[in-house]
Amino acid sequence: MVSTGSAYATSLPFWLDWLRASYTGLEVSVVLTGSARRFVTRQALAHRVAGDVLFDEWPEDEVHARHVALAEWAEALVVYPATLHYTARLALGLADSPSLLAAQCTRAPIAVAPALPPGGLDSPAFREHWSQLSARPNVVMVPPEQGRSLTTGRMEAWVPPTLPEVIERLEGRRVQLIDDQRVHPERKALL
Repeated sequence: MVSTGSAYATSLPFWLDWLRASYTGLEVSVVLTGSARRFVTRQALAHRVAGDVLFDEWPEDEVHARHVALAEWAEALVVYPATLHYTARLALGLADSPSLLAAQCTRAPIAVAPALPPGGLDSPAFREHWSQLSARPNVVMVPPEQGRSLTTGRMEAWVPPTLPEVIERLEGRRVQLIDDQRVHPERKALL
């Protein structure tokens, strides 16, 4: 799970508790972007996951390629919440952090659940990025829901849906990828 710098990252401890209770035995690792660390700490997450809580940066003293380990280890990737900035970087094919490089290289299904400020959903740039990511066979874009802006207090922001909805859509994409492989075995497997 990748968490980016939306204020909705504050819900991550709750959702990790839900994941642990709903999917016993599931191993989850969390990657926090630098901006996510403004809203949630490694300590708040560490005891809620069976995997690692990593920062989305290239450590100087790491001998293994973090992005390769993430891309190969993950059976699925969830970006929750996904800021407009992170969504744009992913759509543009940028790979300037371990999580982005892993997402660009993995064959696992990826769910992206945006959290957007007022006007974000109507942004031509965001709509273009949404379209680009939706065209990727292993990516499922999960539509945000209208919510209260923490800045203005008005119902003009876009918040990520609940994690159960994101997981349901991710599972649907995973099943679709498996079915596509059965129907078209000549295609390179995505899982």
